Amino acid sequence: MIVGSIKEDINLEKRVSITPETAKNIIALGLNVNLEKNYAIHLGVEDNQYEETGVKFYSSSKEVFNNSNLILKVNCPTDEETKALKEKTILVGIFNPSINQEKLKEVLKKKISVFSLELLPRISRAQSMDVLSSQSNLAGYRAVIESIYEFEKAIPMMMTAAGTVPAAKVLVIGAGVAGLQAIATAKRLGAIVSATDVRAASKEQVESLGGKFLMVEEEENLETAGGYAKEASEEFKKKQANLLKEAMIKNDIVICTALIPGRPAPRILNEELVKLMKPGSIIYDLAAEQGGNSAYSTVDKINIINGIKIIGIKNLMNKLPSTASSLYAKNLFSFVRNLYSKERKEFNINLEDEIISKTLIKE
Repeated sequence: MIVGSIKEDINLEKRVSITPETAKNIIALGLNVNLEKNYAIHLGVEDNQYEETGVKFYSSSKEVFNNSNLILKVNCPTDEETKALKEKTILVGIFNPSINQEKLKEVLKKKISVFSLELLPRISRAQSMDVLSSQSNLAGYRAVIESIYEFEKAIPMMMTAAGTVPAAKVLVIGAGVAGLQAIATAKRLGAIVSATDVRAASKEQVESLGGKFLMVEEEENLETAGGYAKEASEEFKKKQANLLKEAMIKNDIVICTALIPGRPAPRILNEELVKLMKPGSIIYDLAAEQGGNSAYSTVDKINIINGIKIIGIKNLMNKLPSTASSLYAKNLFSFVRNLYSKERKEFNINLEDEIISKTLIKE
């Protein structure tokens, strides 16, 4: 059985699905690996580093597709790639089925088994495959670094002979993996940090990192059985807006990370709340591609409203492609290892396995 991967369009996506390390691990399972020539050269990884592990290279993506049983990708296949995919192939990646529904329908017409790893259940056995956690961790870190660059002021409190520079105040909206890493990073850099989340269970995690937790007093359970946030009621949203009014006036930087799996991002900051911030303040919206947590948020653009910078980003991982690729490739390897039966020497789509059944996209 053969695992293959092709080059992504590096203008849109710099991550790769297989690193030399994971190629070696895949081959150790008893599988072969096919890659497209110059697969990771943009990351400074030459083809010979893969060849040393036993990888075979092809000159085109079509050849890789034709000679592989399972394809590892980062993003949803393009129309051209879908046409080139071989029937009954297995396809694994991050495919955003809620956004790419029509594209995936075309893939499924070719009797291809499609696994989208952002649909993984939150169970202990799936932790090593959890692409959302590995990538969100990096996103939370980088969002703070990017925000501080745009803020153009010092972050920690500084006492000098010329006077005291006050510490910057950072608010993190959404205390999932990205939010918690944003809190930790901002605290390490000396900011005064607060955070809010619809899940009351987040309070302890936020406070353990040194952040102040802002919570709407509500009996409504806004956490799914899988540990994700779910859509709040209109009444809850009104209470949340009132809570945020004071916070928006006080804070210098707001990092938005709130997402609901399979749904558009919740709009948490309306126009009124955004305009409460001081000129020179920053809103960094990690949810921009899913519709955004903030008003005025546009993908891959900085909008300036009343002197406030609202930053939307499509793929923050392109700022950390080597690290993101390393973690992503390890997640994919863990998934392949779970899918492959050494005894039968084949990929086993066992729908009694929760990991497989939850990630398999059905028509």
